[in-house]
Amino acid sequence: MLLPHGIIGTMPLGLYISVPFCRTKCSYCNFASDVFSRTVFERYVSRVCSDIERSRETAERMGGRLEPAVDSIFLGGGTPTILDITQLERLFVTVSQNFAVQGSAEITVECAPGTLTPAVLEVFRRCAVNRVSLGVQSFVDAEAAAVGRLHKRATVSDDIARLRASGIENINIDLIAGLPHQTAQSWEFSFTEAIASGAPHVSVYMLEVDDDSRLGRELMAGGTRYHAHFVPDEDLTADLYEAACGRLGAAGVQQYEISNFARPGHESRHNLKYWTRQPYLGFGVDAHSMLACPGRSGEAVRFSSPDTLEDYVADAPPRKVSINSQTAIEEAFFLGLRLTRGVNLDCVTAEFGESAVRNYSDTISECVELGLLEHDGELIRLTARGRLLSNEVFERFIVTANAV
Repeated sequence: MLLPHGIIGTMPLGLYISVPFCRTKCSYCNFASDVFSRTVFERYVSRVCSDIERSRETAERMGGRLEPAVDSIFLGGGTPTILDITQLERLFVTVSQNFAVQGSAEITVECAPGTLTPAVLEVFRRCAVNRVSLGVQSFVDAEAAAVGRLHKRATVSDDIARLRASGIENINIDLIAGLPHQTAQSWEFSFTEAIASGAPHVSVYMLEVDDDSRLGRELMAGGTRYHAHFVPDEDLTADLYEAACGRLGAAGVQQYEISNFARPGHESRHNLKYWTRQPYLGFGVDAHSMLACPGRSGEAVRFSSPDTLEDYVADAPPRKVSINSQTAIEEAFFLGLRLTRGVNLDCVTAEFGESAVRNYSDTISECVELGLLEHDGELIRLTARGRLLSNEVFERFIVTANAV
């Protein structure tokens, strides 16, 4: 039986493939994706395929253990479905030639609504894609347009119908709380539409305000470009998030992670690898990997690809970060607390020793007193308030770890 946290034994890998190409750059986007000429697509795909073929050599050079078995694949972006279909299929074929993809593997592709052509759906069928994540963000056409999305609500409905007709029922809908022009009423329309669609998985993110996006920079500067002056304030955005949590749960789409909700059996198996510290391997721009270190329990190595397209296609080497036992303990807490089931302290003790929990006892008690955590037997988990202030909670665990 797998413990809730930590790299244990030999687990199948999750593979992530980054496709950083978009039809348009959304104003809120803080990912390493952008609009590029299609002339670079082939060069990029060739580099990714070369990295996949050299993955064992790369893992050895980084000091990690690479298992050949794969039980999840995630093509993210960007918009992978704007690749030429031969390029899209080449990625899947190269994976199958270099890894032992399990027959029951979860295979996900992120899609912008309106990019699911019949040819793309046929590639999905041939490559056994069984899960699609639609970047809807809002079902209100004016809100979607305000941030640069090119689809309309009718586009999403049509895509969902065609996915189901092609045999893909496992669909995720991404929504963002806090978009420009969003109100409590328009937000209710969006999450009500998501529920009515019957999609078994919904992701709800609160708008991130940082200097990695055009909208974020404009908000921080107090400007009006990108409809920044129509962005709801933090309190309203928090209210929108909580409203969605309540209504999705009441509809049977239960929250299992801070931003993720699913009907039973439809939790994202790939993303769960990140939160439970299972091994994964990333390919492409700004793709991250984590592999266990042979012979060193709990310890791992992380490495990541260059975060710009120019550096990546120029064959710049990955960046490596070793994870010692103390860092692994930190991760067991702040990644595990993202999950609604929380962190099992008995499991942390079994993996890292009694001091791993004892050193955090004061922090746990303080967070409980502040209403950020609840302590239930051997489990600790975020409260509803703690989920809204999750970064503050996570920082407390990291600061404590650095002080002991």
